[in-house]
Amino acid sequence: MTAKPKSRRRTRPVLHAVTVLALLAASAYFTYALRVQEQAKAPSVQMVQDKNVTAALKGGDAGGQKWERVQSPNRSVLRDATGQVLATFTDGARTATLTGPSRTFTEPANTTTRVVTENWVRLMPEPWKQGAESTPWFKEWFKKYFGSQEDDIFAFAFQYGDQAPVKKDAQGVSYAGDASFGPLNPTGSEGNDLRLEQSDFYDYLGTPYTFRNGVKKQPQSARYRSMDCSGFVRTVFGYRARYPLMPDDAPGPGLPRTANGMARSSLGTDVIPLKGVGAQFRPASIDVIQPGDLVFFKLDARTKDRLDHTGIYLGTDTDGHQIFISSREEANGPTIGDKGGTSRLDGNGYYAATLRSVKRL
Repeated sequence: MTAKPKSRRRTRPVLHAVTVLALLAASAYFTYALRVQEQAKAPSVQMVQDKNVTAALKGGDAGGQKWERVQSPNRSVLRDATGQVLATFTDGARTATLTGPSRTFTEPANTTTRVVTENWVRLMPEPWKQGAESTPWFKEWFKKYFGSQEDDIFAFAFQYGDQAPVKKDAQGVSYAGDASFGPLNPTGSEGNDLRLEQSDFYDYLGTPYTFRNGVKKQPQSARYRSMDCSGFVRTVFGYRARYPLMPDDAPGPGLPRTANGMARSSLGTDVIPLKGVGAQFRPASIDVIQPGDLVFFKLDARTKDRLDHTGIYLGTDTDGHQIFISSREEANGPTIGDKGGTSRLDGNGYYAATLRSVKRL
């Protein structure tokens, strides 16, 4: 009878250890599950995936690369030895599309859409023309940016979306972060001019800005951290990418103030020229567009012959739809989401049906 008590004394510590281990394992599991759950809630504004980095080629390395000319619109295309497109340069435009590391852009708060792209859109210092690949300025520029992961047009654009983190410059000015569309309209309502337009990049910044022609604009405090659709495009291409800007729609060597002014300007190349604003002038095909193009819409009959919305084309999402990003009042800021209409150019949705022209800046 003396063996049983000894057995119990040996068993109890073993059971205690097993219990502790089980509790620790359960705690670790629930901690992991909670972390996964919290990460799923976090807004993934942009994620960079380092893969297929420009077919392992170095910027400026001409080995095996071939140039070809393509029409409609006239452009120069650079390919590698296997025929893969490395870059596209359109005559008359400063916008260049380079192949680089794959990135995924999302906006979980407003849509399940995911844009996975290897396109990096950048501005060249000069408009492209045939033969520019042999010029010193291009060789220097291409060597610097081909394969670079420095912020491009797409990266800039998503730095103003829902819950985008604030970025400040050396002077403490917040130059990026979640942007609203504009202040509430005292006479507006949901779906009917809920928010005021006319918020530009200097309103978002809250700092005065002097344009190249000497005109100085003062920000309005009520419009701080706000940008309307054309203000968003001017922020991305102008303030961030340094494309020249005009204070209004007057003709000049810079991006006009409004969507209508941009669409009708002589800047860049009209890949889908504006033929009219009526429904009959919807483009029959949009196959010529490429990532980084500015897209223009006719949404409101009250603006008569004026185009009244603009955005930046991103490419196709993981479901094969052609997606753009724009700032709109329904989403209260830049979005690729579904508020105020799904951000698609294909099909017969709200924006697809109201598309009127496309410009490569």
